Amino acid sequence: MTEVKVPNLAESITEGTISNWVVKEGDYVKQGDILLELETDKVNMEISAEQAGVVKKIIKQAGENVEVGEVIAHLDENASTEATSESKTSESSEAKTPAPQTKEETKSTQSISDKQDSNKKRTNASPAMRKLAREKGVDVDELQAELYKKDDGNDQKSTQQISEPTSPAQEEVNTKPIERKRMTRRQQTIATNLVQSQHNAAMLTTFNEVDMTKVMDIRKRRKQAFIEKHDINLGFMSFFSKAVVGALKAFPILNSEIDGQDILYKKYYDIGIAVANDAGLVVPVVRNVDSLTFVEIERQIASLANKARTNKLTLDELKGGTFTITNGGVFGSLFSTPILNAPQVGILGMHTIQKRPVTITTADGDKLEHRPMMYIALSYDHRIVDGREAVGFLATVKKLIEDPELLLLEG
Repeated sequence: MTEVKVPNLAESITEGTISNWVVKEGDYVKQGDILLELETDKVNMEISAEQAGVVKKIIKQAGENVEVGEVIAHLDENASTEATSESKTSESSEAKTPAPQTKEETKSTQSISDKQDSNKKRTNASPAMRKLAREKGVDVDELQAELYKKDDGNDQKSTQQISEPTSPAQEEVNTKPIERKRMTRRQQTIATNLVQSQHNAAMLTTFNEVDMTKVMDIRKRRKQAFIEKHDINLGFMSFFSKAVVGALKAFPILNSEIDGQDILYKKYYDIGIAVANDAGLVVPVVRNVDSLTFVEIERQIASLANKARTNKLTLDELKGGTFTITNGGVFGSLFSTPILNAPQVGILGMHTIQKRPVTITTADGDKLEHRPMMYIALSYDHRIVDGREAVGFLATVKKLIEDPELLLLEG
């Protein structure tokens, strides 16, 4: 008999949650077959069988937390597919021809069945219903039956007497349908990290707005040719990634992190791109953005976003970013204050583009035009980043986006 254990996942991951078992007890598996899916803080993983055999016992069920090295199942490597098949056939035959029962066994079976039905009813009762039953000192099944009786005036009156709450607010809780669903491990981790980020940093946010006219003009003129030549869309993120690199070079404190009483200035530019999926927010990293072309940036972002949506990101693709960009504009956000992605000390928030009246200064004087404008936000760690540097960083991003030709020279 072989023990199936949680394998070593990564240096920073010591535990996970079993999402679901792909196999069940009695199944025969070959070496390399997938046994289960494991959800960790950062990525989902598939655990495979290290050798062939029959799954004899599953010790840890779906939804349970497990640690690296913990035994989660037993695999019989000496069992064969034929033995498993014969066992299943025998069980099926026995199931079809049950032995006759005595009167005592029949009575016992009926008692068990009644108890199971009673337990099932109790299981269907909501937490609020159970609480009210305790407060009233009545059986939860009786209370539930009373609450759902209709068409009888006396019953309605009895129900009102039994279930009358102490306040309208309590009545809302007791009668409104609710669903309790446990947070996924990733959601729990994201929540913890965001709270820690706010507690451990002196976070401050500064804002600016960008005229997107020239970038949108370039995309309008070049987008189709870009797609035909490179088979990838020309988005806004490549422009902002390059602009961020230019601003980080001008203000390197934003590309650093705090290590005890030291500041680590990073001489490379690995930009995290926040991506939302059904499981929560993840931040895959595009490496060495300063040396990439627009085509390479767009391809990497598209690839990472697709992996994020299909839960196929690797740990290496999530580690080591020096600065983060998040684009709430894709969801219609007009204005927000992004939270730092610790241990980074800066994050840029992009937002939706809206046409607004803007004063344009020309040689002939000022005039009012409707321009496509975007609010941008920089959240930063005020422990080491001064307001002057934060405002200068954001102004540099604005300058590079409003004059994209500078990206070739300064980005």
